[in-house]
Amino acid sequence: MKKVKGNMLSRAVGASLIGSTIEWYDFFLYGVVAGIVFNKLYFPAEDPIVSTLLAYITFAVGFVARPIGGIIFGHFGDKIGRKSMLILTLSIMGGSTVLIAVIPTYNQIGIWAPICLLFLRILQGIGLGGEWGGAVLMTFEHAPHKKRGLYASFPQIGLSIGLLLSSGVVGLLSSTLSDSQFMAWGWRIAFGLSAILIFLGLWIRLNVSESPEFQKIKERNKESNMPIKDMWKNNTGNVLAGMGARFIDGVFFNVMGVFSITYLTSSLDLSRTDALLGVSAAAFVMCFFIPLFGHVSDRVGRTRTYLIGSLVTGFSALPAFWIMSNSGGNILLIWLSIIIPFGIFYASIYGPEAALFAELFDAPVRYTGMSFVYQFSGIFASGLTPIIATALLGYNNGSPVLLTIYVLFAGVVSAISVWWIGKKKVKVTQNQNIKSEINTRKA
Repeated sequence: MKKVKGNMLSRAVGASLIGSTIEWYDFFLYGVVAGIVFNKLYFPAEDPIVSTLLAYITFAVGFVARPIGGIIFGHFGDKIGRKSMLILTLSIMGGSTVLIAVIPTYNQIGIWAPICLLFLRILQGIGLGGEWGGAVLMTFEHAPHKKRGLYASFPQIGLSIGLLLSSGVVGLLSSTLSDSQFMAWGWRIAFGLSAILIFLGLWIRLNVSESPEFQKIKERNKESNMPIKDMWKNNTGNVLAGMGARFIDGVFFNVMGVFSITYLTSSLDLSRTDALLGVSAAAFVMCFFIPLFGHVSDRVGRTRTYLIGSLVTGFSALPAFWIMSNSGGNILLIWLSIIIPFGIFYASIYGPEAALFAELFDAPVRYTGMSFVYQFSGIFASGLTPIIATALLGYNNGSPVLLTIYVLFAGVVSAISVWWIGKKKVKVTQNQNIKSEINTRKA
């Protein structure tokens, strides 16, 4: 029996990891390319800041669409099952990415070019909105209770692998092709490669069993008739606190993983290849630290790990951008200023985050609840960050000081939010212990 459960857990981990890798590759490939290709080919403007802002607005639209996907797929994931929704989200996400590879430019079809790009970006957001919660739950609900932080962190590695692949593929194409070749057709190869990954991911997901916790809910007919309604009715505080805790995650990732590429290439005149290599190296390091911090959260506590990680991660933006700005073009210093805060410190929040959010909700509304928290907060925490970063940089004449203050603010907000979550957990546990003691005495 233990061997069967172990095999099912291994399959669930593999299916969630490969699926989330594909989803994040697709989603962040857009972010990597937005500031170096789309701003020129799909949003031409005399002012480069304006064209970059327009490109990042379409990037932000994907985050606005994600809560819609979270609500839709969370609803059916809590009613029908986790597995079927994961197959559907992967198909939507991958298909829209492949189609981006063949959209004509603004010079070829005019205004229809950015319209098509915007539409497919919305589909990407809807697909990913339903993907994350389901991928995490397949491992979280299969895992032993004392190791849920570790196992729920494995799908999170998909983010770093997806970023590694997206930035790595673009970096490889940038280094092997001339600028004219890369702008003309090279970047399209990166989007087209998603087709191969889709077939691999679908094959793996079709061969994994449904979550055991959801199977028990189905057997007992305990499904929620309206998960989004029950989520708000019974978990309002957890929803709001979860969104607050998510703030530093979205802000820091998009500052270091997306905006930093534009900053390094535009403000510091670093080559696109060198900037992408720095982000890729950080993503590689992150692959090892995400499960490490997931394991740490099992040992020392979810909220304690996340609280300390939020403050350290938020503060690290200040020395990171100071080193970038004063590196004198020293590529090793620039890479270290990305790798240490992004590859290590950021993992201290992203590793335990999945289990932290899953534990905010009971199983009948868990898919809906954690998807809503993660995706809705992504609108302001993630989607708006490149726009805010670009505006703050322009307002402060290219100095990143205001940007680092904004990142630190996000860290403080998240730390306060997760402190509240921890305090509530302690109170709930104390009440349960009191009730248990009263029942024991009555008996």
